[in-house]
Amino acid sequence: MTTGLRVVSSLADLTASAWNALHDGSNPFVSHAFLSGLEQHGCLREEWGWQPQHLTLWRGDELIAAAPGYLKHNSHGEFVFDHAWANAYARHGVEYFPKWLGGVPYSPVTGPRLLARDDADRRALLAAILAYVERESLSSAHINFHMSEETVLFDADWLQRKDVQFQWQRQPQWQNFDDFLASMDHKHRKNIRQERAKVSRAGIHFVVRHGDEASADELRAMHGFYLQTFAEYGNSPALTLPFLRHLAAQLPRQLVLFLAMQDDEPIAGALCLRGADTLYGRYWGGATLPGLHFETCYYQGIEYCLREGLQRFEPGAQGEHKLARGFLPTEVRSQHWIAHPEFRQALRDWCARERSEVGRYHATLQRHSPFKPQGTP
Repeated sequence: MTTGLRVVSSLADLTASAWNALHDGSNPFVSHAFLSGLEQHGCLREEWGWQPQHLTLWRGDELIAAAPGYLKHNSHGEFVFDHAWANAYARHGVEYFPKWLGGVPYSPVTGPRLLARDDADRRALLAAILAYVERESLSSAHINFHMSEETVLFDADWLQRKDVQFQWQRQPQWQNFDDFLASMDHKHRKNIRQERAKVSRAGIHFVVRHGDEASADELRAMHGFYLQTFAEYGNSPALTLPFLRHLAAQLPRQLVLFLAMQDDEPIAGALCLRGADTLYGRYWGGATLPGLHFETCYYQGIEYCLREGLQRFEPGAQGEHKLARGFLPTEVRSQHWIAHPEFRQALRDWCARERSEVGRYHATLQRHSPFKPQGTP
């Protein structure tokens, strides 16, 4: 039976059951509900360069593989920064855009990127991606924040980049937050207790709401906190209130809100998504009070993971301050295929130097772990 590629410009053209059958459901960001919600509720604006171009592989009428993807005219919202590459192309009079990106908009979250039931279909999908890029005369293909086990699928023509995020990993001896603190050295344990005490003395308490528990007012408040944060940093917010309502309805137990309450009014909040064994911190906003950011974004999430039996907490990109709060350096990766042969070789050398620098940075961070060495009382 013939196997062929189809370009899908809207996930509304595919059934949720066909798309979701290609992954195990453990990562909410590649679900049909999340990706189609971005498209339906005004989160992918043309001026930000996100044009859906999902590449799907079919065997007859059966969908056998898919890569969530976008035709990009800039690098906005990708979190794998290639501005230097675009500038180098421009200096040599070569067009870097448009390019094709396989990933999830605005979400520097590791997850499956080549959706299929087996590696044979994943490799066939990769071959189809390259054929598409060459056919459309695009400069490049990029697959960001892919799973480590997908690395073996990429041949030597793909260039690998690495970066570091700070992630929390549950240890078997941690049953509650006190157990977590007991694993830290005295200085870091004391600092966290002091931060939490400041929030408590301010009369702030927290409520946790899953999507099916959150009221319309709570969703509106959380979206307002999100808008506030983006305004403070001078950035344009991408997520709309209808999208947040969509997540609450379509991913009712995977959307998790941590709301800080003072005098029975929400004054800050963190928006997270929950996977099978991982909590993903995405957005926060609210009042500026001592310790409130750390409590809302980190400590409430850690307590939730310990209570719910989750194994990992990924609070988002960047932020060395997370290390002192129990989030250890973790490598994340991406793959890049460059059509121009001279640029491909130059960027291969560039990526090798970058990986070496990231490796040294990772090693340095590990030496500053807040946890006591194993066996230390």
